[in-house]
Amino acid sequence: MGNRSSLLLRDEEIAQIQDETGFTPNQIERLYSRFTSLDRGDCGTLSREDFLRIPELAINPLGERIVNAFFEDISSTDRVNFRQFMQVLARFRPIQKNRDNLLNSREQKLQFAFKMYDLDGDGKISKDELFAILHMMVGANISDEQLNSIAERTILEADQNDDQMISLDEFCKALEKADVEQKMSIRFLN
Repeated sequence: MGNRSSLLLRDEEIAQIQDETGFTPNQIERLYSRFTSLDRGDCGTLSREDFLRIPELAINPLGERIVNAFFEDISSTDRVNFRQFMQVLARFRPIQKNRDNLLNSREQKLQFAFKMYDLDGDGKISKDELFAILHMMVGANISDEQLNSIAERTILEADQNDDQMISLDEFCKALEKADVEQKMSIRFLN
């Protein structure tokens, strides 16, 4: 059938995406091939449903939250083009030393993670939001009482201004020693 993906991506587009995201041309072509295989309607964009057909996202308890991240900066449509797709994926690219990592710096990765927990988008994580995310992640494996206790202790430990919420700054401080760069990276094939 041939390599349909490289026929549709021009060299200048690959170079622009490489500059924006830090992916290599080979990685961009492989991800474009994956993108086109997900694009069932052959329209050059992906819908939420297209994303949810990815087995790893379909079984991930936070899959819907992750999918929503692809649509975060889109106001007019409910579809994502390839460039937007790559900009979100870039947040999961391993950080490269001696290179600007605009989309996948430690700060960007922490902001992304914070947004996964901030269900109402108000810039703070409440005990109820933390409980809801924990419940999504562990389901019936832990009792609601235990989850509530974990949520309360987490708020107590991370909340520095005693407002019973976790701000982005407090979230970042709480994860200061965590290897976010490693844990929030996907090894993309070269």
